Amino acid sequence: MNPKIEKLVKIFAKLPRVGNRAARRIVLDLLHDKTGRIAKLVDALNDANENIHACPICGILTDRTFDRCEYCRDGARANGMICIIRDLSDVWTLEKSGVFNGRYHVLGGLLSGMSGVTPDDLNIACLPQRISDENINEIIFALPNTIEGKTTQQYIISVINNNNVRFTELASGVPLGGDLDYIDDGTLSLAFGGRHTI
Repeated sequence: MNPKIEKLVKIFAKLPRVGNRAARRIVLDLLHDKTGRIAKLVDALNDANENIHACPICGILTDRTFDRCEYCRDGARANGMICIIRDLSDVWTLEKSGVFNGRYHVLGGLLSGMSGVTPDDLNIACLPQRISDENINEIIFALPNTIEGKTTQQYIISVINNNNVRFTELASGVPLGGDLDYIDDGTLSLAFGGRHTI
C-alpha cells in the first residue's frame, strides 16, 4: 500500500467503531470521489479544531463564539437538576427523545481499571462546586448499565457526599450492558419517567 494511503487508513482505523476494513473503504471512497468531499472534510475538520471547545461548566462541546454551551446559557433549564452522562452523543440521544429539559454534565468517559481510566481523566472534580453554585437538588445518572457505569456512579456519589441532593438513576427499559445510543425514544421515556432514588 502507498505509505500516504496507509497513513490515512491507520488514522481512520483508530476512530471508534471503524476498524481496518471500514477504514480502507472510507479512504478509497474519499480518494476516488470527484465532488470535492476531501477538501470539504479538511475545511470542516480545521474549522472544528479551531472553533470547538468544551463548555467550562458542563463539558459539552460548543462553538468558541460563546463561553458556555447553549444548555448552560438557557435559564429555563436551571431547574435544580443535572443529568450526568458519559459523552456528547448521550446528550443528543436525550435531546432527541425530549424526556429531559434540565442541564447536563459530561464526564468524558467512565472509570475503568482495565482501560486505565481514573477519576482524574474524567470531568468529576468540579461537580461539588457546580452543585453548590447552581443549587442542584437532584442528580440523574444516565450512564450505561455496565460495571463501569455503576462504578462511576458510586464514585461520584461518594465525591459529592451531599445530603441535600437526591440521586436518581434511569429505571426499567435500560438493559444490563445497555447504551443510550441504542435505546428507542419510547423506552428512554419510560426509563426517565420511572427513575428511582439510589
